[in-house]
Amino acid sequence: MNADVLSLLTIAGAIAIGAMSPGPSFVMVAQTALSTTPRNGRVAAAGMGCGGLIFATAATTGLGAALIYAGPLFLALKIAGGIYLIYLGIRLWRSANRESTTLQMQGDATRRTFVTALLTQLSNPKAIVVYGSVFATALPLHPASWLLIALPITVTAVEVCWYLIVATVMSRPGPRRAYLRGAKSIDRLAGAAMGGLGAFFAIDGVRRAIQ
Repeated sequence: MNADVLSLLTIAGAIAIGAMSPGPSFVMVAQTALSTTPRNGRVAAAGMGCGGLIFATAATTGLGAALIYAGPLFLALKIAGGIYLIYLGIRLWRSANRESTTLQMQGDATRRTFVTALLTQLSNPKAIVVYGSVFATALPLHPASWLLIALPITVTAVEVCWYLIVATVMSRPGPRRAYLRGAKSIDRLAGAAMGGLGAFFAIDGVRRAIQ
């Protein structure tokens, strides 16, 4: 098999596995699809895909690997990303006390959902590491021009497809009925998970910075 084709398949597969592993992005898309509308769930999936496009574009230029090995800069981004995820967690926790999350998120919800999904993806240190390390390892030393174009497109499609599956499943009547029965507990659990991941990333970044 051609080395460039093999590289494309390897990177796409690795990114798919990384996307499927539970993390802040999964929590955000699932909670959005459950608590608002199927459309907002799809918008969140698009936001995740846009984040993947940015990561993939940076990684093809070598910025991803450079960022990982930059040391202080990566740690600063890791801490900042962790703090943002903590903020999202607190917001989710507080939303559990509202009378109707769905009604609260109407109006400009589409834009807000997209931006939140994009920032959640970009603030996830795990995603930075996955993209940087996978591209640095699997990208050929002298990749073909078509590969540098195909990789961001393919990775974006992988991210969007996976999160569309998540949003579609969570938007179905069964999961939504279950959510409505325990909305407050589920929102608090999602908030705690998001905040906990953020705290882990931020604390780990601080710990590494002072070593």
